[in-house]
Amino acid sequence: MAARGCRHVGQRGIFASGHLRLQATPTPAVAPRHGRRRGPVLTTGDTTGKNMENITGVLAAYMANARFEHLPEHVVQHTKFRVLDTLAAMISGSRLKAGVEAIRYARAQGGTQESSIVATDLMTSASNAALVNGMFAHADETDDFEPTTKAHPGSHVVPAALAMAQRKNSSGSDMIVAVALGYDLCCRFLLALGPDLVRGSHRSAEGTSSTMGAVGAAAYLAKLDEAGMRYALSYASQQVSGIWSWVRDADHVEKAFDFAGMGARNGVTAAIMAELGFTGVWDVLDGEHNALIALSSNPVPSEMIKQLGERYLVTETSIKPFSVGYPIQAPLSAFLDLLRTHRLTPDMVESIKVRLPADGARIVNNRAMPDVNCQYVIAVALIDGAVTFESSHSHDRMKDPLVKQIMGKIELLADPALMIPEAPRSGHVEIFLKDGRSVNQFVRHAPGTKENPMDAAQVNEKAASLIGPILGPSRTETLITLIGSLEKMKSVQELRELLQG
Repeated sequence: MAARGCRHVGQRGIFASGHLRLQATPTPAVAPRHGRRRGPVLTTGDTTGKNMENITGVLAAYMANARFEHLPEHVVQHTKFRVLDTLAAMISGSRLKAGVEAIRYARAQGGTQESSIVATDLMTSASNAALVNGMFAHADETDDFEPTTKAHPGSHVVPAALAMAQRKNSSGSDMIVAVALGYDLCCRFLLALGPDLVRGSHRSAEGTSSTMGAVGAAAYLAKLDEAGMRYALSYASQQVSGIWSWVRDADHVEKAFDFAGMGARNGVTAAIMAELGFTGVWDVLDGEHNALIALSSNPVPSEMIKQLGERYLVTETSIKPFSVGYPIQAPLSAFLDLLRTHRLTPDMVESIKVRLPADGARIVNNRAMPDVNCQYVIAVALIDGAVTFESSHSHDRMKDPLVKQIMGKIELLADPALMIPEAPRSGHVEIFLKDGRSVNQFVRHAPGTKENPMDAAQVNEKAASLIGPILGPSRTETLITLIGSLEKMKSVQELRELLQG
């Protein structure tokens, strides 16, 4: 076992040109007392998960040995998109209720000034900054989403990476690697547990995955060696939390903590503990009483390491074109297309039927929060011809007589036929007109999904619309340009002044 008090920092492992190679340490019954044992070289072709005895070791070695130069170009681009998209969610979320409460918490707590809180003049500890920026990122429904697991990776991974990168004076290229790792750990952890099994035990899949995503990013930036990664994973596993009661949060404040702030803080805390020399359990993902069997009735551990270095989950999340709950993205896209194609106005519409997958319909049916209320969002779209950040968050608009009248014409149906594994968040809209006609449209994959992706111009446009009102057009343009070439940034500290509010 590593000597008590020593830091788990060391030379990261070896990557062969063009093909990932990891120095994998076989898992002993206890951690070795005198340094790390050198194991056989493990290539990505071996990470099928057939051997379940060393999940922790394979993952820890992969994390410790990661390098920017071995990320495929398209993965780098996708990662920068998610960094920008999440920064936009953070900055815009800072002015919403969850953001205001988080700022109040930060001012009350103080803390060592090592990381900044975006859109404010506050500096605090990395753990506190990760918590607050995380709550900003999921203060509403602007952040990205992974359709298979239903995770929200960006909202905890990017705040954790930003906080730790500022603490460690990390480069932009290191931050890109950290974010890509964080997305992998977040989504792979849920794939291994089984998202439906997690929810079946009344746990929040989003909260459960967030600590793992954050520790993936933070531990990489802490430059931990394989032993340190093992301990960081263990301290993160002990903090995994989240129960499904968040659905009763009417203000999106606790939800912001549950989905993002809590996990971001936990992951940074675990990484710093390991960096400072905390020792712990060596095999938390595969030993006795491990995290996977503790949190799932039927885990598939192989999902933690399957196709590591080949499949990057950061390329698979959906960037939302609209600042509304993800189940609303597809029907809203369909509705707006019908509106424009047929030049519909409120006085032409008799009634509207929206069909969603059953699990999605439950989430967005007449909720108290406007941005996750499908009937409200569709009603505003019909009246305004569009849905903006402001209109999707307006509690006052929900009380408007015309909006309420239109909402009364909208029927939301939970359709079992739309429970399609390869298209889990589709939507069908049918509009019945007063002249007896009806028009309908089905959207299988909403804009922003991996099957129907947004391009750089669209991602930048969304970011500008969210950041501009707070930071101003000039700083917004500069920020978008800098994130577009993040890999060239010598220190992420360059972003600090630009992100201040």
